[in-house]
Amino acid sequence: MSGDSLSIPPQPAPDPDSEGFWRATADGALALCRCVECRSWLQPPLERCRRCAGMTRFERVMGRGTVFSFIVARHPCCPGYLDAVPYVVALVELDEQAGLRLPARITGVAPDRVRIGQRVRAEIIDLPGGAYRIPVFRVEEPEGSEEPA
Repeated sequence: MSGDSLSIPPQPAPDPDSEGFWRATADGALALCRCVECRSWLQPPLERCRRCAGMTRFERVMGRGTVFSFIVARHPCCPGYLDAVPYVVALVELDEQAGLRLPARITGVAPDRVRIGQRVRAEIIDLPGGAYRIPVFRVEEPEGSEEPA
């Protein structure tokens, strides 16, 4: 394996079920699969709703939520992130519906400052080594936490 291949993270492999997600991230938005009949959110995406068998489509979400669970990766294990350890991968529960969760990296904060229940917001960033963009989540500062001037 060349040094360059170690600096490139794994690239997505979109399929018919996830194509709408990747199309939205290319446009700088976060969109998840939703049933057009019963309005249930489906993560991971499916062609048909698991509750009512209705057709699905991708709809934009606000991209805000809370850290439901997380891990801190302290050992290099994935090309493209070998020099990034430690980093946090979280399961974020989105505000749109209880139980609607999306895994993603947490950025912009030290790993030891991440907490369950923290408010986060999605950002869409370029994924090195390819033509894809991915969501990451950044911890939102609580209101009134700014230092006085």
